[in-house]
Amino acid sequence: MADIEKRTFDFAVRIVNLKDYLLKHTNEYDISSQILRSGTSIGANVAEAQQAQSQADFLTKMNIALKENSETKYWLRLLKATGKLTEREVESILAECVEIEKTLYAIVRTTKNNLQK
Repeated sequence: MADIEKRTFDFAVRIVNLKDYLLKHTNEYDISSQILRSGTSIGANVAEAQQAQSQADFLTKMNIALKENSETKYWLRLLKATGKLTEREVESILAECVEIEKTLYAIVRTTKNNLQK
């Protein structure tokens, strides 16, 4: 589990830096504040899941992280589509978002399967 904690923390750092870049270079306040909330919430929920009181509680937190990840992916795609970021600027962080999504989905699926046993 430590890998997903580190990945989501490192991703949150990138999101904070992205927000700063957007404010400085594009004066984009609305989307930058949205992506800051969703992009940092992923790791916060993963961290909180580590202290879950039950498997069901763990699953709830990981599901929230997965949803926040999906929202973050949406904002990244929107930034690219509106020309606020170029393909080159968004490709690396979007790729990491997709990889985190795959990992979170696998964790959620495995946890659900374990709860059903």
